[in-house]
Amino acid sequence: MKVFGIDIIKGSVRSRTRRPVYALARVEDGDVQGVEEVTGFRLQRLLAAEQPDILAVDSLQEIAADQRELYAFLQSLPPTTKLVQVTGGERTESLGKVAARYNISFNKFDPYAEARTTARVAALGAGVEVIAFENTTDITVSRHRSPGRGGWSQNRYARKIHGGVLQKAREIEGRLRGAGLDYEKKETKAFGGYSRVAFRVKAPREMVPVHSSRGADVQVRVTGRQLDRIRFEPLAGRPRYLIVGLDPGTTTGIAAVDLDGNLVLLSSSRQMTMSDIVEELYRAGKPLIVASDVREMPYSVEKIRRAFNAIPYTPKQSLSVEAKYDLTAPFSYTNDHERDSLSAALDAYRSLQNKFRNIAKRVGPGYDLDEVRARVLRGQPLDTVLADLKGVPAAKKEEAPAAEAEPERTVEDERVMALDGMVKRLRSYVQELQEELRERDRDLERLRQDVRRARSATERKIRRDAELAAKDATIESLREQLRGERRRSRRLKKRLERMQKVAKLEVSEDYTPLKVLDSLTREAVRALQEEIGIVEGDVLYVPRTHGWGRGVVKDLAGTGVRALVVGGEPPDPHLIRIAREADLPLLREEAVRPDIRGRTGAALTGALEGAIAEWEEEQKEFRREQEAERVEYLFKEYRSEREKEVRRGG
Repeated sequence: MKVFGIDIIKGSVRSRTRRPVYALARVEDGDVQGVEEVTGFRLQRLLAAEQPDILAVDSLQEIAADQRELYAFLQSLPPTTKLVQVTGGERTESLGKVAARYNISFNKFDPYAEARTTARVAALGAGVEVIAFENTTDITVSRHRSPGRGGWSQNRYARKIHGGVLQKAREIEGRLRGAGLDYEKKETKAFGGYSRVAFRVKAPREMVPVHSSRGADVQVRVTGRQLDRIRFEPLAGRPRYLIVGLDPGTTTGIAAVDLDGNLVLLSSSRQMTMSDIVEELYRAGKPLIVASDVREMPYSVEKIRRAFNAIPYTPKQSLSVEAKYDLTAPFSYTNDHERDSLSAALDAYRSLQNKFRNIAKRVGPGYDLDEVRARVLRGQPLDTVLADLKGVPAAKKEEAPAAEAEPERTVEDERVMALDGMVKRLRSYVQELQEELRERDRDLERLRQDVRRARSATERKIRRDAELAAKDATIESLREQLRGERRRSRRLKKRLERMQKVAKLEVSEDYTPLKVLDSLTREAVRALQEEIGIVEGDVLYVPRTHGWGRGVVKDLAGTGVRALVVGGEPPDPHLIRIAREADLPLLREEAVRPDIRGRTGAALTGALEGAIAEWEEEQKEFRREQEAERVEYLFKEYRSEREKEVRRGG
């Protein structure tokens, strides 16, 4: 088995300027062949050329920035290459923890070491396979060039292209029939043959004997149908080993930790039967040890232990409440039953910690530590286990037979034997029902095929009419968009003409351009900003000041407007005061005598400068009056406070 492992050295898939550079490690049949530095393009070329069985990564974020890019990357992989994330699927863990399960250590700051470790643990069966496509493949045969308008030989040219599409489609259909694959075909007729032929094959992409290709006239594209959501499947079929703690009673508590002491399952319920407990544990993993928190294992716990043929564990004396609190302190639980079951599992794990450490010291890197621990706990010598597992990947190694024989049943277990017989009979009955269900599914599939073949020409015409109606609606929508864009183009053209007129006035030294503001409101300011634009240093002309507001004056002052020329009646004294507070020159039309033409105008530069200078002189006087008022106010405040102190002092 050939495995590629990669890790980013520099760059990022999210960067447009610094594309990622990877460390690529090759592992073949468990041996590291070498490590090299490759770019993303070079990696794609190597994958297409060597077609490894597995491409292993420690994070999908290293190869794709989002789900769309991940679909595209998986589509570009060879059909026989699996993408494996060694750190897990929905719930991930660090690469160090994954490598520790196989007794492998590495430098976490060295990308080349991480690439080697990623490839080695993937070869040993760690991680999950990333699945993004259904078991359905789409094959599209179409023209690789457009016929165009053409000339004297246009008909012969189009007939040659469409004939090539027809010939390629027949060749692909022959391959699909030869492979015995079910498919659906949709053809688009054209002059001299077909312009497009689409096949929908009911098989995964790696089973389809057709590959994407491009020719002079015809192109073939093979794509898998995307799933709505990325799915993760464990690379190794063997479930993980668990240490299970049970607290039976009216409310049953269940806890399970893995062989490294990590919490896997913790729950409690009043309505949980024996079969429900077995099913819950079966979904979580494979119980290796079943523990109780009391010295004598309860009968219900013993039955569950026998169901999994697990190793029993009971403490030398029943655990006290203080010991349970000490054991479960790092974890959170909701009731005493969960606490008791969790303390039983953790006590069993604590009793085995030293043994697990000794095993890890004696086992070299490259072995599945969980498998080694499980076999040693079941009584096999460590040397025998290592010799048995040597050179065999953990993903393909069959589970070792249990060394511990089933204990002989006594008279006390007669009811258990009767229940076992009932379970066997029910299992055979379930198998019969499943076979009958599969036969009915086959009949149903045959009937569905008959229905598909019996579709009439009327139904096909209805589908064509629906497609034409949808295309007509799309055309009408595009026409409406075109009309809107034309209107927008006309508005922008008028705006450009106005801006050019203002630019011509700005060139003149004798005249200063004016921009006309309809009214002193924010709506008028926004309209002028959209039509011509307002920049720092502009002089605005307002024909009337009705409806003015304090906010719009401050906004104009904030944009850096040089002056505001006001026409019509004399401005409101409050407006003048607000303008002086905002330091925005407010000039009368009589002092400037502007020449207004439409949205723009002009005024003599000398007259405008004189009016602004007069405003600034008045502004200095206004500032002096403000300062005097402020000093007088402070003096009054001080005198008032002093009088209050005198009254309080008597």
